Amino acid sequence: MTLITNVLPDDTHNQNLVANVHPLDWVNPEPAACYNLVVIGGGTAGLISAAGAAGLGGKVALIERHLLGGDCLNVGCVPSKGVISASRAVHHARNSAEFGVVDGQTLGFDFATAMERMRRLRADISRHDSARRFRDELGIDVFIGQGSFNGPDSVLVAGKTLRFKKAALCTGARAAAPPIPGLEEAGYLTNETLFSLTKLPPRLAVIGAGPIGCEMAQSFARFGSRVTLIELGTHILGREDADAAEILHGAFVREGIDLQLGVKIVGVETSGREKILHLERDGKRIDVTADVILVGVGRTPNLDGLGLDQAGIKFDRTGVLVNDNLQTSNPNVYAAGDICFTFKFTHTADALARILIANALFMGRQKASALTIPWCTYTDPEIAHVGMYEADAAAKGFEVTTLTVPLSDIDRAVLDGETEGFARVHLRKGTDKILGATIVARHAGEMINEFSLAITNGLGISAIGRTIHPYPTQAEVIKRLADAYNRTRLTPFVKNMLAGWLKWQRR
Repeated sequence: MTLITNVLPDDTHNQNLVANVHPLDWVNPEPAACYNLVVIGGGTAGLISAAGAAGLGGKVALIERHLLGGDCLNVGCVPSKGVISASRAVHHARNSAEFGVVDGQTLGFDFATAMERMRRLRADISRHDSARRFRDELGIDVFIGQGSFNGPDSVLVAGKTLRFKKAALCTGARAAAPPIPGLEEAGYLTNETLFSLTKLPPRLAVIGAGPIGCEMAQSFARFGSRVTLIELGTHILGREDADAAEILHGAFVREGIDLQLGVKIVGVETSGREKILHLERDGKRIDVTADVILVGVGRTPNLDGLGLDQAGIKFDRTGVLVNDNLQTSNPNVYAAGDICFTFKFTHTADALARILIANALFMGRQKASALTIPWCTYTDPEIAHVGMYEADAAAKGFEVTTLTVPLSDIDRAVLDGETEGFARVHLRKGTDKILGATIVARHAGEMINEFSLAITNGLGISAIGRTIHPYPTQAEVIKRLADAYNRTRLTPFVKNMLAGWLKWQRR
């Protein structure tokens, strides 16, 4: 893995970013005699672990070899959402004729300005993750360099040995690339290099129709790139409900994205500055020509250079092996985040770090399996989910009642011109217990939280039905699901009983 501190482009915003998260003049402190917690990795899981432990009175060391803030700040959530916001702005401006916007199609767009805005905002946000803040405000010993175990209770960094009572492995994961003949030679971008672009690629081929691939394919298509989205599977966003993904599929087609689904990439070759991807579907050859290739097909855990064998820590190609309490095979070393967890999200890294603090430092027995995990793909519309899908529930032996309300039934969605989508809930049959939920809407990621709260706290759909929701809002669709559930309770027998009671009252 190549480590860079000269983040490109070398402008004032990226210089400010590096000054915060990998200051070139940083002097590592002298180690304490022993630490309550040594944290290796300064991404979300590591920062939360270090800050939380220090805030509770622990003596903490934090080690980061590259950029504090990890993927989320530097090459993930933060820059990608800055890009998505810019793409939505230009798309709205160009497609608002029904709202009275005149000549929206002729509006200009400057890609360099949009990317400069993203870099400026990322640099501003980076102050929260800065080395100086963690040292000066939180009292943490911050070490910049490669941390490597040199024993079961010690870590070596920049020639200094740090002894610990407990350690936290939070080194995360990095972008992976499939073994496609010619891909390495042709050159490609991942999320780790995409946000350094200053010129819009005229033609962009995106390999992988998961969340990253779909988000960036739509964004760059809205900027004006001719985008081809390539996926081995027959659907985009293969883990989501088929009809949820189908709504996004239709949006992509309308926005001019060339969807190549159910294909195998046979190889990649170059012709001058062009990159030609050779695809195959049902024995037929399809060639896609691009100026830039973006790969978004998976993650590889960052295990290299950690000296895991020296500490007796077991691992495999998926990452560090932990039990349900996040403890590794070394009882004094715990792990959190992408290095050890299937769901590789910033918010799960945060949640796992909180479990790690409780279990490692305070003899807690909190379990990762008890977490209720929502997620969202930030396309337009967004697709958000929490809990079980219907197939998951069936696999666990639960009979399910599924209720769906389309956004076209919701007044605010109609007025906003955002009627594509729905809210869906899976209930355990015969009860109001919420097993899972999916929302497809412009702001689905904001709306799913009501279901997450309910599932986490054992609240049924009836509790949502008793909650007043402001009118008009798109989140009213969730209350409509509760109304739909209540209607299922009004069986013919119950309805006849109530009618008889009301008839008797009229005497």
